[in-house]
Amino acid sequence: MRVKTGRRSIGVNFDKNGVAEIAIWAPLAHKVSIVLEDGKIDLINENRYWKSITKEIQPGTRYKISIDDLDPLPDPASLSQPEGVHGSSEAINLNVFRWSDSSWKNIPLEKYIIYELHTGTFSPEHNFEGIIKKIPHLLDLGITAIEIMPVGQFPGDRNWGYDGVYPFAVQHSYGGAQALQKLVDECHKNNIAVVLDVIYNHIGPEGNYLAQFAPYFTGKYKTPWGQALNFDDAWCDGVREYFIENVLMWFRDFHIDALRMDAVHAIKDLSPTHIVKEIRQHVDELEKNNGRKYYLITELDLNDPVFINPYNKGGYGADAQWIDEFHHALRVTSGQKPEGYYSDFNGIEHLAKSYNDAYVYDGQYSLHRKKLFGAKTNNPGRQFVVFSQNHDQTGNRMLGERTSQLVSMEMCKLLAAAVIVSPYIPMLFMGEEWAEPHPFLFFISHTDEKLAALVNKGRKEEFSYFNWQGEPPDPRLEKTFTDSMLQWDLLNNVTHKSMFGYYKKLIALRKTLPALANTDRKKTLAEADVETKILKLQRWSDEQRLECFLNFSDKDQPVPLAAAKQYKKIFDSSGSPSDQLIRAESIIIFERR
Repeated sequence: MRVKTGRRSIGVNFDKNGVAEIAIWAPLAHKVSIVLEDGKIDLINENRYWKSITKEIQPGTRYKISIDDLDPLPDPASLSQPEGVHGSSEAINLNVFRWSDSSWKNIPLEKYIIYELHTGTFSPEHNFEGIIKKIPHLLDLGITAIEIMPVGQFPGDRNWGYDGVYPFAVQHSYGGAQALQKLVDECHKNNIAVVLDVIYNHIGPEGNYLAQFAPYFTGKYKTPWGQALNFDDAWCDGVREYFIENVLMWFRDFHIDALRMDAVHAIKDLSPTHIVKEIRQHVDELEKNNGRKYYLITELDLNDPVFINPYNKGGYGADAQWIDEFHHALRVTSGQKPEGYYSDFNGIEHLAKSYNDAYVYDGQYSLHRKKLFGAKTNNPGRQFVVFSQNHDQTGNRMLGERTSQLVSMEMCKLLAAAVIVSPYIPMLFMGEEWAEPHPFLFFISHTDEKLAALVNKGRKEEFSYFNWQGEPPDPRLEKTFTDSMLQWDLLNNVTHKSMFGYYKKLIALRKTLPALANTDRKKTLAEADVETKILKLQRWSDEQRLECFLNFSDKDQPVPLAAAKQYKKIFDSSGSPSDQLIRAESIIIFERR
């Protein structure tokens, strides 16, 4: 079955007359039936997809699917799981929502200022409606795009989202499909783009019934999370179509503007056309058909620009990627111990290299990996997303400490500025704009107690890698979840309110200064002074030239600026009136007169 970009073709869908169309991929089955509360519908095999057109299913109908008369299971392409991952699927019509964003045009990628959030812990409501209520806060801050952690149905009500088992079903406890559509519509009304985090490298363990329908998995490869999805083995065509359909659904039916594709390096695919490239090709077709622009942003641990290179350079055509190496170098520069995956980074020299070259390792020997690693990239700055903290780098600490609990407030300010003044796309993690002290911990609510216990055991073993002592909080406990909630009332506190004002000013600088808004890496030059721990960063455009000095030391030092009379100070994170001195743990920005 060739994927149609204009409408979803798998699972249960409704045509313009409200008639249900069913298509279930089960290439090895001899019989497939839809099981309803008061009967069943036998499907007809059409080229390995089992199909039917019926009026017996209406929006709201609960159903399951039986393969060869075995116990019925939820639909792999279910759009709604109101009874959880083991319960019946619910038929819904994605086309009934009344959109008001017909005039919306996606923001140019270089103008994205991303705010990553977790729906469950972002607001007191723990749902999409709670995010809508905070849109005025995001606008006040200056955010132009939110990035929502995964929303595919997962076990229970508390989860990061990376254990999802129904990629098409919007988490019921968050409000479900229509609530997500409403959130996107409200964001677009306020000129905010929406990025959705999606997982195409694995499926979670609890409620994962895919293998009972078709060869969704292959034994050819292993992943850190279990079975590898089958993108290049026998019967892989249906798997590829499944995930391409998912991508198109988010863009077409939910008006999502960009997808952040989790850990694409863990996608195992030796096909002539890599699945990421095939996804991009279908998105290109969708763009032509509806006139909208969509972005694919990859999380990548390979330092290989093939994922973001255009087709004519042999690339897969993704629009951007995260670069964790900027984060790692930045954190070591600020005093983070060089252990675990930080052990390859020497601090300020590597930070300067990341400003200049994006990748720190672009062909050098990596002691951590014990091999030559990475390749050089000439891709523009708008193709890289940088950050000083995110869900991984916070939540994967044993105690989930945010930056505000690890360094001084002045260093927090410096780290934020280091991201904002870069030639890359900046991303914030929810709450950092007011120095939220609550941790962001790893939490789950699996209903399978044995599986939950194994997850807890695995967490403990993972932290031995960093030589961290003690016990991590139990991810199964509700307290672990509530301890990770943002504390919005802190915005009434003088210290936290002041930090929020600082972030507002930083983002305003990014938007208004041509040299900072520019993502041309050829107009960026960073130099590191290892002895003084001062990084000099030059940013320029046709209209403006800036000299930024980032002092990562604990000492006040003279500003190393030649011919100072030719420059005027336009920003100082310490608030110092002097333009001759750079305070400890601060940044000063000068503009050439």
